[in-house]
Amino acid sequence: MKSFLLTLGVLLLFSQVIPGNTEKCWNLHGSCREKCIRNERVYVFCLNGKLCCVKPKHQPQLPTK
Repeated sequence: MKSFLLTLGVLLLFSQVIPGNTEKCWNLHGSCREKCIRNERVYVFCLNGKLCCVKPKHQPQLPTK
């Protein structure tokens, strides 16, 4: 019983510590983060005020004049 409670406690702790449950944005192609990682760009802001980090291949192309 003690090992079960210990395992349950560790799993609950890891669910709070391990990143990966980030909020999705920009048609599920981006992730809401405090800071974008390499090869990502900010396109819009998330509803929670974080940056919506999107890889360049998923960003729309601006029209050229």
